[in-house]
Amino acid sequence: MPKRPHAQPGSPGSARISSHQPLQNRAAHALAPPAPDLPTPLLGNLSPAQFMRRYWQKKPLLIRGAMPGLASPLTRDELFALADRDDVESRLITHARKKWALEHGPFAPDELPSVKRRAWTLLVQGVDLHDERARTLLERFRFVPDARLDDLMMSYATDGGGVGPHFDSYDVFLLQVHGKRLWRIGAQRDLTLEPGLPLKVLQRFEPDTEWLLEPGDMLYLPPHIAHDGIAQGECMTCSIGFRAPTATELTAQFLYHLAERQEDANVSSARYRDPQQPAVTQPAEVPAALVEKVGAILAKVRWNDADVASFLGAYLSEPKPSVVFDAPKRPLDEMRFIQQAARAGIRLDRKTVLLYDRRAYYLNGEENALSGAKTWVTELANQRRLSAKRFVTLSSLPSMTARVHEWYCAGWIQVGELG
Repeated sequence: MPKRPHAQPGSPGSARISSHQPLQNRAAHALAPPAPDLPTPLLGNLSPAQFMRRYWQKKPLLIRGAMPGLASPLTRDELFALADRDDVESRLITHARKKWALEHGPFAPDELPSVKRRAWTLLVQGVDLHDERARTLLERFRFVPDARLDDLMMSYATDGGGVGPHFDSYDVFLLQVHGKRLWRIGAQRDLTLEPGLPLKVLQRFEPDTEWLLEPGDMLYLPPHIAHDGIAQGECMTCSIGFRAPTATELTAQFLYHLAERQEDANVSSARYRDPQQPAVTQPAEVPAALVEKVGAILAKVRWNDADVASFLGAYLSEPKPSVVFDAPKRPLDEMRFIQQAARAGIRLDRKTVLLYDRRAYYLNGEENALSGAKTWVTELANQRRLSAKRFVTLSSLPSMTARVHEWYCAGWIQVGELG
């Protein structure tokens, strides 16, 4: 296995992005996703357009040197500290004597096994929500729509650690950021799981390919490709995952969305009535007339493309339950906010989701009309920031500064282009 040049220190306890390069220059380069039609090392010198056409949801792709010179966005100790927080989802997986064990965090420092112990794994979900370096790394994958991009999970494993052979129901990029991990994959049809385990481990794993990944290497897997990653010594891996809600989840959430809109419009105040209901001798039996009348009510439920778009925008931009925005302790008034933004620019908070369609924009689950705000909202959504110069130019638009100042007070945006 050829070595690749990288700046990874010998211990993940001290591994981090180099501090010698100015933050402004690093971020400007790292934040930009690759252009759709330009080849990029991130995708094995394919352009994003070629990758999406040939591989996305179709077949795996091994990418050597996807990010040359990559260092882990978080050190081992920083990841352990994150796993100790109440607002962070973390899991500890151990495998000993052929038995799997799963624990949910948070984990105090003394609750994690020794780093000298074999075959354990710590998974920390949504690292991009809590660390700007992880969010910067996630930005590289925005050649896929934000509506599909989910989060960046980090795993730490000691020698032999892993989560067992399994499959995911969503696309995933597996980026090696420290140490080495052996990946075995197979496009098997038998996805039966071992019964009675706390993890979804395949009962019969039939790998047909294996690759050893080093820092900077990356593996793309479409949904339902069986895979098993085993740490070769101490290692850290970033998993960039994508949202893939089930039809059942979408249906349930959409109907709930419709019901809420009807309540807001005061069209659901009429209650069920049955003035012709006779006395019964079998009170536990559901009346046939009840079924018929409720069926008639439900048959009147209607929706159109605008309802679907409204639902998707609100649903896909809704923050996860664990997300809490930190409002400024001493918020600037609108005038001082404008003055600072004119000097330093603004950026979306890393937890903020801003989407839009032809009719509306959706900010952290809230829907607003796009009319009158299209120019600056779409630019802010796509770039996730406005430079100081651009802010000054756009601030002449009606209500722009007042609205952005409200978002700043809520903690949804930050002053300054960089974190």
